[in-house]
Amino acid sequence: MTRKQKRLSVIGGALLFLGVASGLTLYALGSKASFFYLPTDVVQKGVAEGERIRLGGLVGVGSIERRQGMEVVFAVTDEVETVQVVYNGILPDLFREQQGVVTEGVFGADGTFMADTVLARHDENYMPREVAESLKELGMWQHAEEQDGEAASGSATGTGY
Repeated sequence: MTRKQKRLSVIGGALLFLGVASGLTLYALGSKASFFYLPTDVVQKGVAEGERIRLGGLVGVGSIERRQGMEVVFAVTDEVETVQVVYNGILPDLFREQQGVVTEGVFGADGTFMADTVLARHDENYMPREVAESLKELGMWQHAEEQDGEAASGSATGTGY
């Protein structure tokens, strides 16, 4: 083999390796590549107990219950389905009813979502694009700026998350 053939063989092998690695990664992620699940997705698709996911939607009206210590129980809804969430920690300052939220955690045996992270929306005009689009698909997202012809997610002044 000449030097050129060896070099091409090494490059070809490296490209083959990267292709196989990329394919296996995409296969392993499957439907888990989603940024978050809406409550409707959780109910329809079912999520295994102990499986770590992100759950997004709106904080349900009248659902925030502060318990002993820093434990808070609230509902995350997409106006079709609702999931009960338990969080033990300090909530973001902008966390309140009818506001966008993304939580990270696992489902317990009783179907309650045990969150270890709660992310609230950034400012008065911002909601994560994925949450807004999912709620729009369900016909549940209404925003004052949309009447002016602006996109709900286009008014963000920062990343928020």
